[in-house]
Amino acid sequence: MGLCVEPLHPCIGAAVTGIDLRQVTDAAQAAALVEAFEQHHVLVFPGQELTDAQHIRFSRLFGELEVYPVKDNRGDTDGHIFLISNVGEDDTIMPPELDKAKFINLTQMWHTDSSYRPIPSKGAVLRAVELPPEGGDTLWVNMFAVYDSLNAETQARLATLTARHDYAYPRSLADLPALSPAEQASVPPVEHPLVRTHPDGRKSLYISPVYAPTCNGLSDAESQRLLGELVDWATRDEFTYRHKWQVNDVVMWDNRCTMHRVMPFDWVTERRVMRRTALAGVDPVR
Repeated sequence: MGLCVEPLHPCIGAAVTGIDLRQVTDAAQAAALVEAFEQHHVLVFPGQELTDAQHIRFSRLFGELEVYPVKDNRGDTDGHIFLISNVGEDDTIMPPELDKAKFINLTQMWHTDSSYRPIPSKGAVLRAVELPPEGGDTLWVNMFAVYDSLNAETQARLATLTARHDYAYPRSLADLPALSPAEQASVPPVEHPLVRTHPDGRKSLYISPVYAPTCNGLSDAESQRLLGELVDWATRDEFTYRHKWQVNDVVMWDNRCTMHRVMPFDWVTERRVMRRTALAGVDPVR
């Protein structure tokens, strides 16, 4: 049948069919996917039944992989798989009051992956293993389009601002224990501009509310007001693709120009098991 790329939303996202990700084995074969990735920012591959090893191999075609900083949420021995699941090691649903459950539920807040790193994640590849019958959808926002929609005065103001991104911050939101000294040392706070300039010259809004609640040079109240307004504007339907998952969906997205969140589902009675790799970033945020 051949590769077919069909847009899913006027602004962001495309479904890619006519391909078996297990059979994509080199960069030359992946070139068409890179082109689609750059154009649509979120690629949905339905019906891809992958093992962890195949998932990792496919992801590595697009660059090196990150190792997740906290061992409790690693889904493989090397730390390349981040386990996003309400199912524990005993194969039963975790009580929502557990620390691990609270941490996973932070994904329901808007964020970009690894914004707390000096060089944040380039992208991610997520696959659906088990799903609830309702809820648990994922939303992605095109931050190029969001930036372009802002008036010139707002763009100029944002160009002067940076934000402090801190991996430890969301733990306070979920009433979680502090990081160990070793974990904190491995991911110290970093500073990134609110306007990101990409290698091709395009600009995007770069915010990650779950990790960066304040802007440098602004009071906490001013920061919260500004970032709240930006999140409200960015997450309008015109900029947002909402994905209703099916088992064996694989979704790949660009963390450099998107923001995303997971919608709530019935954690107590329904299983949701997702496995993700993160593509290591190459360029700092400029």
